[in-house]
Amino acid sequence: MNRIDWIVLKRIMSRVMLSITLFFGLIALVESIDQWRFNYLSSVGGVQLALLGIVVSAATWLLKALPVVVLVGAVVGVVDLQSRRELTAVKAAGASMWHILRAPALALLALGFAVTLVIEDWVIITNRGIEATLPGDTSGLSSNGGLWLEQYANGLRYVLQAEHVVNHGKELQQVSIYLPDGIKQGRIVAPVARLVDDAWFMPKATRYLAGPPPQQLENYAIPTATTAADLAIKITNTDDMTFYELGESALGNVSDPILRAAVTTRFLRLLALPGLLVGALFIAFAFTGGYRRTNGYGVPIIYAILTGFVVFVITEMADRAGSAGVLSPTFAACGPAFVAVIIGLTVLLYKEDGWA
Repeated sequence: MNRIDWIVLKRIMSRVMLSITLFFGLIALVESIDQWRFNYLSSVGGVQLALLGIVVSAATWLLKALPVVVLVGAVVGVVDLQSRRELTAVKAAGASMWHILRAPALALLALGFAVTLVIEDWVIITNRGIEATLPGDTSGLSSNGGLWLEQYANGLRYVLQAEHVVNHGKELQQVSIYLPDGIKQGRIVAPVARLVDDAWFMPKATRYLAGPPPQQLENYAIPTATTAADLAIKITNTDDMTFYELGESALGNVSDPILRAAVTTRFLRLLALPGLLVGALFIAFAFTGGYRRTNGYGVPIIYAILTGFVVFVITEMADRAGSAGVLSPTFAACGPAFVAVIIGLTVLLYKEDGWA
């Protein structure tokens, strides 16, 4: 790296980090308004735990909006270079726009991989530990505190409901099984059901039929197509899974195609994050990196930020569609990063070739 690379890198990355710090502070300020959470965590682990809770919550929201925050910082950095006429001097020295972009693009690639491989994992794991200290039944997954599963296996279809989930979903407590024909087949209730060899195994169960007295069942098993990998995903959210857990689940035995699509989309989206950050940098340079006689950059800044928000909206929509299995996970996860890079490169080529 030569001196030009260092000047551009320092100017751009310092403004990017400043934007990240400012947004983080604003989000942390909003999170601090939740006095109940702060007071409860303080009573459990002291003020340090309460402050850590604010930091982790703010980091969670910041990571979701990181491409837009990077775009804002990059725009500020480019405008700063323009206002000091440094960018004009660099171009006059014979450096092309692609040479100028080289150092900050590599830095943002490194930042993206650091977020994907290290920072996001730390935030998720730390947040789990904090949420585990909060009161409430965290074993239930539906709005009423229980788990509902629609099961299919060997031509049999039934609904399983459990009040509590333990052992990462491999064991369910206070289970009720609703069979297709409620009159002839009835309903099965068991205190415990374990996932064993493609079946829910219940050491003790009771079958209730319309009319006859309850029937006691010993070592009862009902087949299921649900795997342990399916349950691990059902009892959590893909946003709350680390990069390595997502990779393990994507390579694991996930039988439900919708769950596999959600895991794959989230996994590939994290892998595509570095490309999305570089695309934000290209957009910033594309709209604010051209030569101007004056320091009036209001309209280009607005265009750049609006384009960034459009890319953000496309990213979220594609993520929802990919997670629901509507779009291919690869297209849904990598498409927004590709679009951001193409938009930036197209405008840059248009301007650098002298058409604008």
